[in-house]
Amino acid sequence: MRTDVRRIVVVGGGVMGGTLAGGFVRRDPRPDVTVVEKNAERAAQLRTELGVEVVDLADAGDALASADVVVLVVKPQDVPALLADAGSRLRPGALVVSIAAGITTATIEAAVPAGVPVVRAMPNTPARIDLGVTGISPGSSCPPEMVAVARELMSTVGVVVEVPEELQDAVTAVSGSGPAYVFYLAEAMAAAGVELGLDEDTAALMAARTVLGAASLLVASGEPAAELRRQVTSPGGTTAAAIGTLDRLGAAEAVRAAITAARDRGRELSGG
Repeated sequence: MRTDVRRIVVVGGGVMGGTLAGGFVRRDPRPDVTVVEKNAERAAQLRTELGVEVVDLADAGDALASADVVVLVVKPQDVPALLADAGSRLRPGALVVSIAAGITTATIEAAVPAGVPVVRAMPNTPARIDLGVTGISPGSSCPPEMVAVARELMSTVGVVVEVPEELQDAVTAVSGSGPAYVFYLAEAMAAAGVELGLDEDTAALMAARTVLGAASLLVASGEPAAELRRQVTSPGGTTAAAIGTLDRLGAAEAVRAAITAARDRGRELSGG
């Protein structure tokens, strides 16, 4: 991390806020991390588990005033009020990274002092185990060195890709919502195993570990998914029967339609 990033303020201490704060404190050298969290029970948990300072929402302005980086991890509908109350306290040169889905960089830039660069980011839930995928998009006045800071920070919980902001809804559809598609598949695989006679625990374990193993092989091998699929699919064999059934039922088309629907809904939510 750049040595001048000494103080990071995470606004919102929920699951993703806590995940990101946990990634930040593992950096070397460790920055000072403050979390803004209004729930007293959650605040106490974060203090104990991460060893970070936690302040109430009423003190957000003071926290933001001393921050080198502010990471907004609040509900999109809460962003306008937060910035109206505390945004003016940001110092020029501080970086704002927003995880608020659907809130554009232009909206945030209009609510913070001139000279405050903004980066929009969309992580996904595997960030909880440092296997996340985050898409980042810089705002109109964000210099390359600040984009690099955002990339470095978000890489503490996984891989980072940079995309134009108009593609953030596609990022949400593919990777932001993507874990749910994989969980859906694992659910169906386990349910089928039970129908075929396996007990629930065995079927669930087999489905989960098969998804894990296949995903790990896909990443480690560097081979395209289509090639790995072909390697498993012997002509006339059991896998061929399964893939043929999926093709006949239109599974690939259904996945593409689902991801497009997620993209379109993202556009609706962001007013695009």
